[in-house]
Amino acid sequence: MLVTLATAGFCGLILFVLSLRVSQARGMARVSIGDGGDPLLIARMRAQANFTEFVPIILIMFGLIEVNLVPGGVGQLLLGITGILLVVVRIAHAMGMVTVTPPLSRKIGAGGTFLILLGTSIAALVLSARLHGLF
Repeated sequence: MLVTLATAGFCGLILFVLSLRVSQARGMARVSIGDGGDPLLIARMRAQANFTEFVPIILIMFGLIEVNLVPGGVGQLLLGITGILLVVVRIAHAMGMVTVTPPLSRKIGAGGTFLILLGTSIAALVLSARLHGLF
């Protein structure tokens, strides 16, 4: 599960940075619970929350798909490329969460995340059907 392990490691680092940024904004706004109505804190909390809403299920599907792929095959290569894309689009999304009007990076991040979620969901269903002998 090298692809899943590496992707999860990079995603963990992204979440670490997002969490630090929330803590920093809390300190600046002097808010310990909630958002205090502070726009910067709200934006950083949403970036962190959005990450935790999407990335875990994608990583779970990565792992389940990867353990059922032929090692070193085309499927593993595609999963590796998808892992790199996931890291890139999640960084883009986080960078785009600093303004009220979404910049292009946020749109790319959100759209890329949706496509990866859709793609891994379909891949998991197709692989499951194949493993169950449905085709």
